[in-house]
Amino acid sequence: MDDDRPDVLLTGLLFYDLVLTGLGKPPTPGEEIWTGGMGCGPGGIANLAVAASRFGLRTSLATVFGDDFYGAYCREVLSDQEGVDLSLSRTADGWPTPVTVSVAYGHDRALLTHGQEPPYSQDALMGDPPDARTALVHLEAEPREWLAKAAANGTRIYADVGWDPTQEWPTALLEQLSLCHAFLPNETEAMAYTRTDSAVAALGILSELVPVAVVTRGGDGALAVDQITGEYAEVPALDTDVLDATGAGDVFGASFVAASLGGWPLAERLRFAVLAAGLSVRHHGGALAAPGWYGVERWWRSRTDPGLRRAYGFLADRIPADPGPPPHHAPVTPPSPHAPSGPHASGTGRHRLSPPLPSPPPLHPSARRTGTTGVTRGPFS
Repeated sequence: MDDDRPDVLLTGLLFYDLVLTGLGKPPTPGEEIWTGGMGCGPGGIANLAVAASRFGLRTSLATVFGDDFYGAYCREVLSDQEGVDLSLSRTADGWPTPVTVSVAYGHDRALLTHGQEPPYSQDALMGDPPDARTALVHLEAEPREWLAKAAANGTRIYADVGWDPTQEWPTALLEQLSLCHAFLPNETEAMAYTRTDSAVAALGILSELVPVAVVTRGGDGALAVDQITGEYAEVPALDTDVLDATGAGDVFGASFVAASLGGWPLAERLRFAVLAAGLSVRHHGGALAAPGWYGVERWWRSRTDPGLRRAYGFLADRIPADPGPPPHHAPVTPPSPHAPSGPHASGTGRHRLSPPLPSPPPLHPSARRTGTTGVTRGPFS
C-alpha cells in the first residue's frame, strides 16, 4: 500500500523577505546606495518548505500568515505555486507578517526585520502532529511538546540549531537529540555546543548522541557520520559565485533529507546537499532560490570537468526522467495583485492591505541564525 504520509513536516516563523544585492560597499549612516539587484518572496521557514517541495517531497507546513498583503502573497506562492500543504497553517487577524530586508555584501549580509511574536505557538499549530516520514526542526532551549509526540509517532526528526546571542551555548540543549534521527549544525555551532576546537572533534561527540551527525563548513564543505550504516564521509564545497547566501543552510538540510529518504549512501547524500546549497546562492535568497530537480539536472548536464563528472556521477541514476519545469525565482517586486478568491478577497477585487498598526515589540534576537552556512529563522513559543 502506498505511504500517503507527508514526507516532511515543518513548523516555524515565516517572513516576507526583500533582498538587496550588488552593493559596491557596505552602507554607512546618512548615505544612500543604489544596488544592482533585488528580489522578494517568502522566507524563514518557507526556505525549507520550498526546497523540500521542489525535490518532489510531500511537504506539510504549520505557520502563521498575517492578514495583510505580504501574508496573502506568501500563502499564494507556497500553496498555489510551490505545492506546499498549508492545512496546518493559520491566518491571524490584525497580526502583521514579519518583514525582513536583507542587504547582501560579499559572502554575508545584514538583516533588518520588523515584526512581533505570532499569536499561535508551534504546539498550538501542531496539536497532535500528523504522522509524517520526517520532520525538519530548529532546536531551541525550551523543548517543544509536539516534537516528542512526532518522534513517538515514528517520525524521523532532522534537527538544526541556531546562533546563541548570549554565546552561552548551553549543553543541555543537546539532550533533545535523544528525540532526533539526525543533527545538522554548522561548524561554529557544533564546536560551541560540544566545547571542542575542531569540526572533526565536534562530529565525534555528536555522533555519540544521534544516529546521523552532520557538520556543515560553509566554503569547506561538510562532513558526517552515520552510525546506522557505519559510514563516514567528508566532501568539499563547490566553487561558485555567491550572489546571496540567504537560505543556503536550509537548502542543504532539505536536500539531505530528500537524499536520505531515497536511501542513498552517506557520501552521495552529502554531495547532493552541498551541490543544492551551492546552486541556491546564485540567485536572490530565501525560499525561491532553491534549485529543485530542474536546477540539479541542468547543472549535471552542463558539467565537462572530469573530476566533477566522477564525483557526481551518481546523479545520472538519481535525477528523475522528468525533472520538472524551471523553478520560479524571486521577482524584483511582487506581481500586481490579481482578483483573489476566498477569505482574503476584498470588495475592491484586490488583496486587502491591513491598516497601520502600532509599533510592535521587536523580535527576539534568537529568532535568526547568522552567518552564511544557514539562515533558518527559529520559531517562537
